[in-house]
Amino acid sequence: MTAEEFRRLALGLPGACEGAHLGHADFRVGGRIFATLGWPEEGFAMVKLAPEEQEMYRSIDPAAFVPVKGAWGRRGATQVRLPLAASASVHGALSAAWRRAAPRPASRGAGAREGKV
Repeated sequence: MTAEEFRRLALGLPGACEGAHLGHADFRVGGRIFATLGWPEEGFAMVKLAPEEQEMYRSIDPAAFVPVKGAWGRRGATQVRLPLAASASVHGALSAAWRRAAPRPASRGAGAREGKV
């Protein structure tokens, strides 16, 4: 997996756009970051997973998926070592991170549960 392949997969998700965060490329949906590229250095990416998703990807490919150090990692932020990662695994992790960040449809929001929509 290369940085350009990661970028292409991230931008292929509905509503995804590229921005920058702390000098590194990031990928957002609905204004929320779901992945970054090039941190902590070239050849790395980060996806914001749920802790249980992080554990699943670590069990699939422990060399490619590593928790970010500290509290962010305990909450699911996961580094991806791109040269070691399989495209299918990265696509799955990006999709999971995108789903966590994507805006919820209005019909699924709090107003719908309370009969206000």
